[in-house]
Amino acid sequence: MEAVYLTLIFVLAIFLGFELISKVPSTLHTPLMSGSNAISGITLIGALASLKSEHLGFAIFLSTLAVIFATINVVGGYAVTNRMLEMFKKKVKGGAQ
Repeated sequence: MEAVYLTLIFVLAIFLGFELISKVPSTLHTPLMSGSNAISGITLIGALASLKSEHLGFAIFLSTLAVIFATINVVGGYAVTNRMLEMFKKKVKGGAQ
């Protein structure tokens, strides 16, 4: 029965996430992405904490994978956010700084 509840929560999270993102104006997507990157940073901290556990073998392997993928997610997310912010900067005419 627990699997049914977990599936229900998962489906509700998908639905609510889609509804939330579809209602956000496009000008607010960049700050929303930065907030998502912060949450990925929390995931990275959790993965690092689980690496320190006394479990060996497969748990260490999964924790290492989690650290790698969370790091890629955080760095890539901030790189994309930076590129988006660069698009909003005004271009200077005449090459003057």
